[in-house]
Amino acid sequence: MHKELERAINLRNEGKKEESNDLLLKLVKAFPADATIHYQCAWSYDVLGEESKAVPYYEKAIELGLSQDELEGALLGLGSTYRTLGEYEKSKQVFIKGIELFPSNKAIQVFYSMTLYNLKEYQSAMDLLLKCLIETTKDDEILSYQKAILFYADKLNDVWK
Repeated sequence: MHKELERAINLRNEGKKEESNDLLLKLVKAFPADATIHYQCAWSYDVLGEESKAVPYYEKAIELGLSQDELEGALLGLGSTYRTLGEYEKSKQVFIKGIELFPSNKAIQVFYSMTLYNLKEYQSAMDLLLKCLIETTKDDEILSYQKAILFYADKLNDVWK
C-alpha cells in the first residue's frame, strides 16, 4: 500500500494530476480506514480544482485520525476549501480549531483572515493579517513601522481629530 501511495504523490508532483487522483481513489476503496489516503485524495481533488469533491475526503481523514503534520495540513485544506465553496461559517470553525491546535501556523491564520473578510468581519481580518505580516516579514521597511502597524492593527476604524 505505501508504495502505491508514494507513487500517487509522485505522480501529482510530476503534474500527472488525473493519474494520481485515479490511483488515490483506488487506494481509498482498498483501504477505507486509512486516514492518510483520504487526506491525499482530498488534496488531489483540490489540486484538480474540484473542491466540492475534496470535502468528504478531508472530513473522513480528520475523523479517522491523522498525524499532527497531516492534521495541520488537512485543517488548512478543509478550511480553505469550505471558504472557496462559500461555506464561510464552516470554514471559520475549521480555522478556529486549526489555530487552537497549531497556534504558530501563520498560513492557517492568513487563510482564516480571508474567511473573516468573506464574513464581513473586516476589522478582525485585517488585525490578524497585519499581525501575521509583522511576525513573519523580513522586510526592513515594514519592520521600521512595526510599532505603528501593531498599534493601528485593531484600530483601523478609529479616527483621531
